[in-house]
Amino acid sequence: MPRLPPFLRLLQAPMKFTVVPKAHISAKPAKTPTSAVEQAVGISAIVVGFMVPAGWVLSHLESYKKSSAA
Repeated sequence: MPRLPPFLRLLQAPMKFTVVPKAHISAKPAKTPTSAVEQAVGISAIVVGFMVPAGWVLSHLESYKKSSAA
């Protein structure tokens, strides 16, 4: 097989088929159930983690527009 240039070898990589063994995963109930308070705290932390930075960016959008136009 002729030697390919490096950029063509990158295109050839997805064509190679490798067999990945199946993971042995089994779903079981939790050993200690999560209480409603723990669930509320976790979901609240996730929502705050996404919404606070997005709100900060949106509240400063006008200053971003002014600084990029100058």
